[in-house]
Amino acid sequence: QVQLVESGGGLVQAGGSLRLSCAASERTFSGYGMGWFRQAPEKEREFVAAISWSGATANYADSVKGRFTISRDNAKNTVFLQMNSLKPEDTAIYYCACTNSRLPFTSARLYDYWGQGTQVTVSS
Repeated sequence: QVQLVESGGGLVQAGGSLRLSCAASERTFSGYGMGWFRQAPEKEREFVAAISWSGATANYADSVKGRFTISRDNAKNTVFLQMNSLKPEDTAIYYCACTNSRLPFTSARLYDYWGQGTQVTVSS
């Protein structure tokens, strides 16, 4: 069982930046693909970004391309989401997820473990 703990959320003005972190309990973290998803009030959970086990491949939702960057530090069992040029529509709870595959899946159905989420609020 992989435990994931997100941190780094908060309140920021539009145009600002935040960096989310997700720490994993599993020592074999380096073998897993990792993803970030978000859910806004009264909306379905949506894909944000994902990264392969090695960090060589990443996928992004069109809505965040060019603004968000996903990365990972396998030595520290941590994945990051750098969010720049934030917009009010980025306001949501952001969830970290882990898949038993090494691939950067974009579908939430393919992830096996989830964190509790961290709130990101962007004011206009």
